Amino acid sequence: MSLYWLALTAFAIGTEAFVIAGLLPVIASDVHISLVATGQLVTAYALTYAVGSPILAVLFNNVDRKLTLILALSFFIAGNLAAATADGFAVLLISRMVMAVGAGLAMPTATAVAVAVATPERRGRAVAIVISGMTIATVVGVPLGTMIGSSFGWRATFVLVAGLGAIALAGLVFGLPRSLPRAAASFAQRVAIARHPSVLQTLGTTTIWAASVFTVFTYIAIPLHDIGLSTPAVSFALLVFGVAAAIGNTAGGRLVDRFGPTAIGVLGLAQLVVVFAMQSVALKFLPPELAAYAMLLLIFLWGLAGWAFYVAQVVTLVRLSPDAPMIALSLNASAMYLGIGLGGVIGGAVLSTLKPTDLGWVAACGFLAALALALWRTRQESPKLHKIAG
Repeated sequence: MSLYWLALTAFAIGTEAFVIAGLLPVIASDVHISLVATGQLVTAYALTYAVGSPILAVLFNNVDRKLTLILALSFFIAGNLAAATADGFAVLLISRMVMAVGAGLAMPTATAVAVAVATPERRGRAVAIVISGMTIATVVGVPLGTMIGSSFGWRATFVLVAGLGAIALAGLVFGLPRSLPRAAASFAQRVAIARHPSVLQTLGTTTIWAASVFTVFTYIAIPLHDIGLSTPAVSFALLVFGVAAAIGNTAGGRLVDRFGPTAIGVLGLAQLVVVFAMQSVALKFLPPELAAYAMLLLIFLWGLAGWAFYVAQVVTLVRLSPDAPMIALSLNASAMYLGIGLGGVIGGAVLSTLKPTDLGWVAACGFLAALALALWRTRQESPKLHKIAG
């Protein structure tokens, strides 16, 4: 049962993280600033998360896991309530940074707790349950939050997320056991985790993967509109992606437990190379009506492979740093958010110099680079897993 309270925590955090993009035009109009300036709400959140998560992981590594989760989620709730009552853009920006501080501490801790309470042969499934909160947020939380924001104003969406966070907080207080296992890594061991070649290569793979994903995801509506899909149809395509992500996350956890994270991670990246290359092929060469159906299928396959890969990546880092998994997972979260920021920049550059139909080619090249790095790391490691933090 503890895992499901952790999943609800991830659901609340995922809903806020993904729903903001749909609220930007409404916020821009309400606070009387440009849409580009409002986009800094996303940038500030991503940078705060990327920088703050590993720092907080080091500071809280030996603090009781339950207390850490309670403090982190309390910060996240406070940030949402501050955003709901913000009287200007500056306060709203600071509020999102407070949310990022809470989220950046809560998510790695929640994942580390899932690993700690699961037996070794069920770690993949335990991680998948927690991450499922994020994937379900893309299916349920984001449409719900967008609908509430459109009907009752963007502030109501932040109140909704704060309410979800409060329910999760109550569940953690009363449903999470005390004295959860925690690491006792020294400072030198923590530094060793961050600089070990295998960990760095794994984090590099995460960054390239996230950058490749968001090269397309950030601007996915543009090529879909170009082939004739209406705004509701684009929303349906994103719903298809969310459903596939949830399936990929669950199936990925089971497959990782059965075949190991390396095999599933490599297979996921290889599938993403093909899927994104085929996106450009479909958009460039198929008639619009056929391209629309092809894109829905490819978006579904994207969700399956992308989230199965992410579960494998998380389990890989836990195996590489068994004495301090929270630090490694926070570094992974930072690597992912760095990639998200880079993906937006790369996608914008593609649209400025090429065409929307070229986004898939560029992303496929990125996934190919991530695949090469993952294979290189695997080849460099000895057959026997090293204990990095020893």
